[in-house]
Amino acid sequence: MDMLRELNPQQQQAVTAGTGAILVLAGPGSGKTRVLTQRIAYLIGYLGVRPYHVLAVTFTNKAAREMDERIGNLLGERNRGLTLGTFHSICGRILRREAQYLPFDPNYVIFDADDQIRVVKQVVKDLNLNDKLYRPHGIHGSISRAKNELLFPDDFPVQTYRDEVVKRVYERYQKMLLASNALDFDDMLLWTAYLLGQMPAVRERYARRYEHILVDEFQDTNMVQYTLLKHLASFHQNIFVVGDADQSIYRWRGADYRNVLRFEEDYPDSQVILLEQNYRSTQTILDTAMAVIDQNPKRTPKKLFTERGDGRKITLRELYDDREMAAFLVGQIAKDVAAQKNEPGDFAVMYRTNAQSRILEEAFLAAGFPYKLVGAQRFYGRREVKDVIAYLRLVYNPRDEISLMRVINTPRRGIGDKSILTLRTYAGQQNLSPGEIVLQMGLYPDSEHGEALPNRVATSLAGFGRLLSSWHTQKDDLTPMGLMDLILGDIDYRTYLEDGTEEGKERWENVMELRRLASEYENRSLEAFLENIALVSDQDTLDDTGNVPTLLTLHAAKGLEFPVVFIIGLNDGTLPHIRSFEDPEAMHEERRLLYVGITRAEDQLYLLYALNRFNYGYMESADPSRYLEDIPLELVSGAPARQNSNYGAIFRPERWDASEEIESVEQQYHPGMNVNHAAWGDGMVLNSKIEDHEEIVDIFFEDVGLKRVVASLARLEIKP
Repeated sequence: MDMLRELNPQQQQAVTAGTGAILVLAGPGSGKTRVLTQRIAYLIGYLGVRPYHVLAVTFTNKAAREMDERIGNLLGERNRGLTLGTFHSICGRILRREAQYLPFDPNYVIFDADDQIRVVKQVVKDLNLNDKLYRPHGIHGSISRAKNELLFPDDFPVQTYRDEVVKRVYERYQKMLLASNALDFDDMLLWTAYLLGQMPAVRERYARRYEHILVDEFQDTNMVQYTLLKHLASFHQNIFVVGDADQSIYRWRGADYRNVLRFEEDYPDSQVILLEQNYRSTQTILDTAMAVIDQNPKRTPKKLFTERGDGRKITLRELYDDREMAAFLVGQIAKDVAAQKNEPGDFAVMYRTNAQSRILEEAFLAAGFPYKLVGAQRFYGRREVKDVIAYLRLVYNPRDEISLMRVINTPRRGIGDKSILTLRTYAGQQNLSPGEIVLQMGLYPDSEHGEALPNRVATSLAGFGRLLSSWHTQKDDLTPMGLMDLILGDIDYRTYLEDGTEEGKERWENVMELRRLASEYENRSLEAFLENIALVSDQDTLDDTGNVPTLLTLHAAKGLEFPVVFIIGLNDGTLPHIRSFEDPEAMHEERRLLYVGITRAEDQLYLLYALNRFNYGYMESADPSRYLEDIPLELVSGAPARQNSNYGAIFRPERWDASEEIESVEQQYHPGMNVNHAAWGDGMVLNSKIEDHEEIVDIFFEDVGLKRVVASLARLEIKP
């Protein structure tokens, strides 16, 4: 009970609450992870609940690892047997254990986002559909939404012709997955909900086991996840959920903040506990956040407070356009770092869409200022990494057609498109998967398949089949790293990658990094390795090292915190996004998105918008975000005046004037001048002009083409 002394009264109430249904509405920075971990420690350490009977669910592997470490520090060895993980990892364990009741084998593989789109593209092609009219990403989005609503293909509602097309694609898509003994991310939840809903004995076994169920980020659950929780809590009814409907920002992938309301309806005797004390931000930042979010309807009001004091006022800046905005924030960061007010890693720049990062990156590069970009190409999305993973998946599950098609001719071994078409056609006639045909040809050189296929095709496939059968035979005797080494050596993958270029060397280094990750599974199975890397999220791969500013979308910022935060592009049409204008629910979520961004800031918050923006290559005027008018004037630095606009009163602070911080400059660069940039190499000046007390230079670089730079930031070297 000593640990309770460190908790505030609201946290103590949550940790020591009795049994039954408990809803903890936790404001940002209110210590919800501490509450969850100490609640688990309280159940096991004080009430004597066996860890085997406790289930704790999170949304990212990173959060699960952090929670597991904290619980271990509190309980030591007494937490052994606790079930802790993401929805997907927990469902994965259940599905492998109960596969006898389901239409796939326990050695299924998990198709990642790229794999799923490839399957949809194949189905669209097989059905002779116009992929310009029925775009695979859009079709897949409709399938994903259906699965999140517990709809199998037979249940898919048809109201339009497009619905009819989606249903046909969904049916074929699902058949292809099952033929490959594969699941997508949504399937892992859907099939578990189906299992628990259709098999009362299985449901009761798990519901009896888990006396206490605890859920993090409850506002991000979708309908299938909510249904899963109801099944698992159906016997003991002890369900403890922590969330904040004001931070529900994933509607586009099925999250439904109304599950918070459903919880209170389904558990009318539930306790509701508010966590309102914030340990992250200053009071000014919290007041700004509350001013924005209080405008949303159908919410439980929270009064966020902190003992950190008021802190600095919010800096609201109006810039001429996106380029001036980028120049301002890079200059501000550089100035604060030079004055030793902050470390470079203290800064985060947040934006609504990924496309907004391009101009930011140009500004940082021009200034020679390193940065890290969250949401750039993920490590596991790199071609060479996906190749090696596909080989491992195919060895684990030879029915995995997507993996087979990826590696069957990588490196090239004379198996072209015609040979693959012949193989797929023949496999369909034999009611086998293409991978099973290839494996059997390797295991049995005199198999009937070799005689049935054209001689040249059979020879090429048999060669690959011998490799596959060799790996498949040894997979249970080797560690994941040992199997990887065997495959890489047999196909001479290093020679294939290292083509004498620096890029080739970097690709091989990525393979070696994957090998290092596999080495951590020396005492675990290939199954565990493949499942874990399939379920990695962007936040799980966020690099915590490197003392540099972080650029990321507001969606990616969830769960993070930084001393200084810039939120840019606060214009109507960007935030709120133009696609949300006609949908009230979407507009409420856009407001929640801004609220999440604001509450990531610990000490200082900058809100930036532009007077003008480029649209299809043309400059046009832009209105500030309508959400800015909700922020009280006394919270904002400077003395902004109000000015009427077409939607009401808004802030119109004095524009940033570069002359405030940069002395007037003379033109240094002229057309025809040769220069060198540290990152882009040699180039020639095409044009130069003075704008807002800055020299703007257009340069054609030999390696990267045309670039426009701010001379004072670019650190150009004039060459003779």
